[in-house]
Order: sequence, then C-alpha cells, then structure tokens
Amino acid sequence: MPKTDSVRRVTRLGRVRGLREVARLARRRRPVDLSHHARSPLGSSVVDCVVYREGARVHDGGGDPAEAVERMRRKGSGFLWLGLHEPTDEEFAVIAELFHLHPLAVEDAVEAHQRPKVERYGETLFAVFKTVRHVGREEFVAGGEVVGTGEIMVFVGEDFVVTVRHGRHGSLGPVREHLESEPARLAQGPSAVLHGIADHVVDDVLHVIEELEGDIEQIEAEVFAENGTRVEPGRIYPLKRELLELRRALVPLGHPLHLLAGRPYPVVAAEIRPYFRDVSDHVSRATEQISAFDDLLNSILQAHLARIRVAQNEDLRKITAWAAIIAVPTMVCGVYGMNFAPMPELPWRYGYGLAVGVIAVACLTLHRGFKRNGWL
Repeated sequence: MPKTDSVRRVTRLGRVRGLREVARLARRRRPVDLSHHARSPLGSSVVDCVVYREGARVHDGGGDPAEAVERMRRKGSGFLWLGLHEPTDEEFAVIAELFHLHPLAVEDAVEAHQRPKVERYGETLFAVFKTVRHVGREEFVAGGEVVGTGEIMVFVGEDFVVTVRHGRHGSLGPVREHLESEPARLAQGPSAVLHGIADHVVDDVLHVIEELEGDIEQIEAEVFAENGTRVEPGRIYPLKRELLELRRALVPLGHPLHLLAGRPYPVVAAEIRPYFRDVSDHVSRATEQISAFDDLLNSILQAHLARIRVAQNEDLRKITAWAAIIAVPTMVCGVYGMNFAPMPELPWRYGYGLAVGVIAVACLTLHRGFKRNGWL
C-alpha cells in the first residue's frame, strides 16, 4: 500500500481506531533502531506523553495520547505535552487528527528541513526551531563540520503542546526538567513550554558561539604566529560556513519572537509575553556576535593570504639574488669557454688566477649588497 494511501486511510478513522491502525501499520514497517538514544524503549516515535495540571506533572493515560487527552478534557483543566522524535506519516496522522492540526503544518513537521518560523493556524501556533551543537575536534576532522544541526517543531494549542524533534541531538529533557522545577511558570499553560523551548534553543546557540569563539581565537593565534603561513585556509572556510548556518538558524526568529512579545495571541498567556522579549534580545545579541565573528574571520583570512604573499615575495627575492650572483661566474666562464684561438688572455700566465679573483670579488660584492638590502 502506498504511503499516501496509508495516511489518508488513517486520517479518515476515528481516534481510537486510528491508534489501532497505527499499531498495525507499525508492525509492518521496517524495524526501529532501538540503539538510537532518542527513541522510546517501545521503539515508537513517542518520547514522552504527560499531562500537567496547575504546574504539576500528572501521569494520565499511561503514555497513550488519546486516553490522556480524554481524561484531561473530562476534568476541564491542565494541558498535555506530547513529545515525538522523527515520527512517520502514519504515526503523525492520528496525532494530527486528535488535535486538529493544519495539514500544511503537519507536512512541515514530518518532512523537516524547514526555515525557522512562527505561524498561526486558527487557534494553534506552529513554531520551527533549528537546534545546534558544537562538534568535537575528532568529529570535525572526520566529518568536516564544526556545528551539527537539527530541528524542533512545536504545535501550541489551548490545552496541548506537541513537539516533533529531528536529529540526534537537541533533547528536550532538560527543558522539561527545568519547567517542572518552576510550577508557577508551568501553570501558565502551553505558552510557558513554547517559551522554554525557544529559550533553550537560543541558549544552545549562544553556547555554540562561545565554542566557536575559542576556535577562532586559536586560528587567529596560529595565523599571526611566526610560522603562521603554514595554517591551511581550509580550516577557516568551515568556520565561515558554520557561522552562516547559525545565522540561518537565528535571524528568521527575530521578528516572530518580537511579535509573540508584543502582539496578543489566544494561546499565549499575558504573563509569558515579556519572556519572549528577553529571548528576542538574546537572538539580537547572538546575531551581532555572529556578524562580528564573520567579519573577524574575513580579516584573519585576508591577513593570512597577505602573509602568504609576503612570504612568497621574500622567497622570490632570495631566488632572484642567488640567480644574480650565479650569473657572474656563468658569464665569465661562458666568455672564456668559447675556444677561439686569437683570444689574447688565454696564453697569459696569470689569466686563470685573475679570472677566479674577479669572479670571487664580484660574487662577494653582490652578496653583501643583497644582504644589506634584506634580499638574503
């Protein structure tokens, strides 16, 4: 059965029947890599499914989203936070039906590789964040990347938060633990989770920028060292490429975060809006740092190329000086090696000694002159 037909079939089913259909289809698809640290022990895309009421964690539903939502809405309070990691079309189709998610946002969440953004679909907000991490030196040498990237998609409704994560890093476990340690803020509802994720992502970018600063300082020290011309330009270009990746992850978020801070949205609590302003300020600061580092790398690269040109000019001058010195004996020996009989100097008794003396004096004079002018 084609994948699109499976999605349509699951979407047309009810919530409970849809979940059963997902389980049946999951048994038919290829085995899940349980060694992947981000997957749940059951091998599904569901990482965590928790209901929060008045800022406290409530274990409703036993990890079953449909049952958790039914109990939560029956009590009329609280919200559900459902965390997913790289769900398939079949798995996410039932989630989209359960929370009435817009098809365009669902397509973006499943396919990934989206531009960072915040969009509104009716009463639901859809946000896309780029996650980053600094790659270790061993991984950098092997893979050629300084910064690894991933994505987090967030659906925020009146009583639910659905997070979809792509990539092998950027776990939201620390965000969940931090929010659970502040019940008063978590009691503000799903918008508190959205702010926590945005703040976590931007903080990770700032941490990566600090790591890149260390790499840039190291390259700068090597370039301006005594043997700085030995630094490979190939070490500078990857840093510029990764700074561009960071800029793509941050710059598009500036305007949406500013709107979340200043414009009222039904799913964003008024008490949370000032926190988005703080995240927006962090984005502006990080963007300025990225621009400054990019300019610094441009300067380092230009200085490195200039030092290479200077070194090449010095080598060329040395070669030219020695060529001029060698030209003197070459010329004298060439003249007297023509073997013409009527050359008056050839039968002279002191001709050989005089020729050798002239060559030596001329070579020493040229050597001294080049040495004085810094050519040797």
